[in-house]
Amino acid sequence: MLNYRHLYYFWMVAKEGGFARAADRLEMAVQTISAQVRDLEKSLGHQLLKPSGRGVVLTEAGQAAYVRAEEIFQLGECITDEVREAASSPVVRLSVGLSDGISKLAAHALLEPILAIPNLRLVCHEGEFDELLSELALHQLDVVLAGQAAPRNPNQRLSSERIARTAVQWYGPSSLVKKSARDRFPQSLQDIPVLLPTVHSPLRSTLDAWFHDLGLRPRVVGEFEDSALLAVFAARGLGVFPVSQLGAQDVGLVRGLRLLGDSADIHEEVHAIWSRRGQHHPLVRQLLDAAHAIPSGQHGAK
Repeated sequence: MLNYRHLYYFWMVAKEGGFARAADRLEMAVQTISAQVRDLEKSLGHQLLKPSGRGVVLTEAGQAAYVRAEEIFQLGECITDEVREAASSPVVRLSVGLSDGISKLAAHALLEPILAIPNLRLVCHEGEFDELLSELALHQLDVVLAGQAAPRNPNQRLSSERIARTAVQWYGPSSLVKKSARDRFPQSLQDIPVLLPTVHSPLRSTLDAWFHDLGLRPRVVGEFEDSALLAVFAARGLGVFPVSQLGAQDVGLVRGLRLLGDSADIHEEVHAIWSRRGQHHPLVRQLLDAAHAIPSGQHGAK
């Protein structure tokens, strides 16, 4: 095992440029510090310092050791402040997995009720559905939000609940969302550029089937995994895009977007998935309770 006290003395000698200056700084005897550094060199099997004038300089091996020592002791200097902060203001941590296909705007709306929790540390991971379920089973996540329920797998012991089912609306920039386009919706989708979620999203297959049933062949100019990116590029004039009514609450954060029309017969679902350990997390329970409290006109959680 590396002796970190010896490493610290070496670090101080290297920073001060000599044993005498380091001894003054540490208020210790030169002989004591010199002996500690020699012990470190013996344990590592390499000379770390060599004489230079009235002081010392680093050897090649010493430079490598110094870089790591610098990292170690700079981190060490942070510990006192971080421990004090943690003790005075305990952090409430919630790790959430967001499936690639889920609307990030809808996810933000569902997470919003817990954002005001004092000392909240919210950690969000995006990834493939199966990958997130594996992390959940290993207790690396507290809850996963996805567009589908957890599969039946007794080995994973996961529970899931649909916490949102919302109708889909279409938004776009004022340059494209004109009165004529709103009056002719949804047929007007054939005449204006359209942005869609990628095939990773469960909503995409529903939209494709809806287009087919209506005989629509929209001109797709962009596909995005992230609904927030859809909104940003739409606001820049690239096209119109679909978003769940729940997620549409955050569309107002992007200036210049206007409502084109409602696809009341298309719905986006969001499911919360958790492990047995996660069901005891107070914020997971609060998240589910807040979703149940959303008026049924905005979504139908069941």
